[in-house]
Amino acid sequence: MSARRPPSAPPSLPGFEYLQLLGSGGFADVFLYQQLLPRRQVAVKVMLFDKLGTDTVAEFTEEANLMAQLASHPSIVSIHEAGISEDRRPYLVMEYCSKPNLQARYRRERLSEAETLRIGVQIAAAVETAHRAGILHRDIKPANVLVTDYGRPALTDFGIAATTGSGAEASGMSVPWSPPESFAAPARSDATSDVYALAATLYTLLAGRSPFEVPGASNTHVDLIGRITTAAVPPIGRSDVSSALEQVLRRAMSKTPGDRFPTAMAFALALQRTQIGLGMQATGIDVMEEEFILEQAADDDDGTRIRNIVSIQAQASPVPPAKKLPPATRPLPGNQDEDPPLDVTIDRVQLSARPAVGLAAPPVPDTMLRPVSVDPQAKASAERRPPRRLAVIGIAAATLAAAGVLAAVIAASGALSGPSPGNRPSTAAPVAIAPAGGSVPAVTAVTGKVEGQKVVFSWSDPDPKEGDSYLWRTVEQGSSSPLAETSGPTVTVPAASSGRTCVEVLLRRSSGRTSDEPSLGCVP
Repeated sequence: MSARRPPSAPPSLPGFEYLQLLGSGGFADVFLYQQLLPRRQVAVKVMLFDKLGTDTVAEFTEEANLMAQLASHPSIVSIHEAGISEDRRPYLVMEYCSKPNLQARYRRERLSEAETLRIGVQIAAAVETAHRAGILHRDIKPANVLVTDYGRPALTDFGIAATTGSGAEASGMSVPWSPPESFAAPARSDATSDVYALAATLYTLLAGRSPFEVPGASNTHVDLIGRITTAAVPPIGRSDVSSALEQVLRRAMSKTPGDRFPTAMAFALALQRTQIGLGMQATGIDVMEEEFILEQAADDDDGTRIRNIVSIQAQASPVPPAKKLPPATRPLPGNQDEDPPLDVTIDRVQLSARPAVGLAAPPVPDTMLRPVSVDPQAKASAERRPPRRLAVIGIAAATLAAAGVLAAVIAASGALSGPSPGNRPSTAAPVAIAPAGGSVPAVTAVTGKVEGQKVVFSWSDPDPKEGDSYLWRTVEQGSSSPLAETSGPTVTVPAASSGRTCVEVLLRRSSGRTSDEPSLGCVP
C-alpha cells in the first residue's frame, strides 16, 4: 500500500461550507461540505495540484459532462456540478453516501449470498449502462461501490482522475480485482474486463478477501499477479454459498476474455437465473437505452487512480463463439438500438444479510501504475456518435413473490392481446431448493413454427414426471420478458418485429426445483 501523505487543504468554494475530510487517495482528496442552496451535505473530490496536466481543464470538463449523463442511473453516484477552485484545482461535487462502502463492509463482515446477488445485478446494470454510453470503468472494486442513505449500492470513480493525466502512458488499476489481460504487454481492456472485476468484487464480499489473496502467505503485487495470471479461481469456502453462484463467478473470471460473459447484461441475467434457482426474488436490471422514436423506421488511498478513459462502441465487446455461451446469453442478430424499451413496472425487494461473521484478514496492497494504450478508432467513433436521448428502464428476468406468487407476467404495451389458454401466468409456489436427489434436466429440442404473425414453440421433456410444468419467456438481444408458466410443452408468442423470435424454457418439478440452465429456441 502506498505511503500515507498529509491531505491537501480544502479549497474555498462559493456556496459551500467545509465540514471535514472524508478520505485521501493517490491523486485526490474527498471532503465533506455543506451546500448552502439547496442545503444538503455533499462529497467534493478535489484533484491534487501536483497531479494536474496541461490539458486538465478541458479534459476534466468533458469527462464530468459524460458522468453527469450516467449519474441518473440509480446505481451510479450522482454528480451535482464540477468546477475549478480559486487555487486552480478541479473539483467535483457528488452525492454524499454516508453508509460504509463495500470495502469497509467486507473487512468487518461477510455478506450473505442473497445480498451479494442483489448487489451484483444492480452494479452490473450500472456497468452495462456505462458500456452503452461508450466508456469502460476499469477500476471496479469494493472501495468503488458506495452505499446510499437508502441502502442502494452505487458505483463511483469512472475515471474522472484520468483526465488529469499528462499523457497516455499513465494508467492505474487495483491489482487484486484486475483481470489477467491488465498485466499483458501492452495491457488490454474491454467490456469483459469490467465483468471480471465485478465478479472478483462479488467474490470478495462473500470470501472476505480478494480472489487470489492467500491468508497467511505473501500477498505482494508480484504474488497476486502471478496467481491471477496462472492459478485457478479458488473455492469461496462457505457452505452457505451455492455452487450455482460459484460457477457463475468462475465463468465471469475466466483467464480468457472470450470465455467470460460477453457483456455486463449477460452477467446480470446469469445472476438473476441464480436467484430464481435459489427461490429468491429476481432483482430488476436497470439499463440506459436509446429512446425509441415511433416516427423512425428502426475509504483509504485506493479510492482514486490516474488512468486514461477507454471509449468503446455500444455493444461492441468481443463475443465468443456461440457454443461457449449458455442459451440465455447467446447474442442474437439485429441492432439493439432499434428495439423499443419495455414498458414494465417491477417490484424490487431488499434482501438482508445474514448475521455478520468476524474477520481478521489484513488489508492487501492493491494499487500500481502501468502503461496502457487507447484505441483511437473506438475513441473517434464514440466522439462522432450523435447525442442520444436516454431513459432508464427496469428489465426483470422474473418477479417472484415470496408469499406464493411465482411470476407476474407484465406485457409490453400493445404487444400481446392476451394469453393463450396454455400460457397462463404462474400462480404456483416460489421456486425452492429441492432436497438432495439429483438435478433437474433441461428440456430438449426447442423448435418453433411460424403461423402468420405468431410463432408456436414446442419442446421435449427428457424425463417426464407427475406435476412437471415449464417456465418460459421471450428473449431479445440484451433484454427478456418476465417468466410465465405453462403446463404443456408448447407456447404461442407474437413474432418479433426484428424478424428473429426466441424463447427460453426451464423445466420445473412439482417440488419447485428448476433446470440449472434454460434451453433456447429461435425462429428463423
